[in-house]
Amino acid sequence: MIHPTAIIDSASKVAADVEIGPYTVIGANVSIDSGTIVGSHVTINGTTSIGKNNRIYQFSSVGEDPQDKKYVGENSYLEIGDNNEIREFTTIHRGTTQDKNITIIGSNNLLMAYTHVAHDCVIADDVILANAASLGGHVHVGNNVILGGFSIVHQFCHLGDHCFSAMGSAISKDVPPFVTVGGRPTKPHGINSVGLERRGFSKDAILQIKRAYKILYKSGLKLADATNELTAVSKEQPELALMVEFLQNSSRSILR
Repeated sequence: MIHPTAIIDSASKVAADVEIGPYTVIGANVSIDSGTIVGSHVTINGTTSIGKNNRIYQFSSVGEDPQDKKYVGENSYLEIGDNNEIREFTTIHRGTTQDKNITIIGSNNLLMAYTHVAHDCVIADDVILANAASLGGHVHVGNNVILGGFSIVHQFCHLGDHCFSAMGSAISKDVPPFVTVGGRPTKPHGINSVGLERRGFSKDAILQIKRAYKILYKSGLKLADATNELTAVSKEQPELALMVEFLQNSSRSILR
């Protein structure tokens, strides 16, 4: 299951059924759970925990030092869940002490070729980063988010559940749940109705989300006033609670 040219530190913890390809390097503080397949020429470093049934393709770099001048060699962490697909040339960096000292990737995610996940990012579940999508440091990505190819996200931005970015988007502020963004400059363009239909949202729920979008983006209200109106509406429409909570907790303001 482990190619003879692979270099596996004796202090690492690798489950018995893990497959490791030629010329791959596994560092001392790495743990890899059962069912995971690591391709050729992959480097996994640092204090990195990888769950079950992941597939990491060739030439990926996982758990490397943060690209941050404030980092001076202190121990930091990367945690990856289960059933993720990490494609060729993906780079994922550990956390820093300027945040919670950990980068977290959940489960059932697809990181396509050449994607980048910077230090201290948190990616939830069922996320797709298309080819060459890149996250700056401290970015939080919610469940069922899709970033189109070559999308870039500014550090500290939060992307709400079920949001979608078109190819080549440059996201510099938070994106609320359900919202689709795109273009240059990147702006909101309605809700991710196709994605919501695929995930089983009812027609009525999607209609309420569309109405909430109009309050937020088409009413002419200031953000605080729109948030207050949505808060009142959400008492009758529970689908909107997710959006209201996101708006109340946004620290960078939203893309508008």
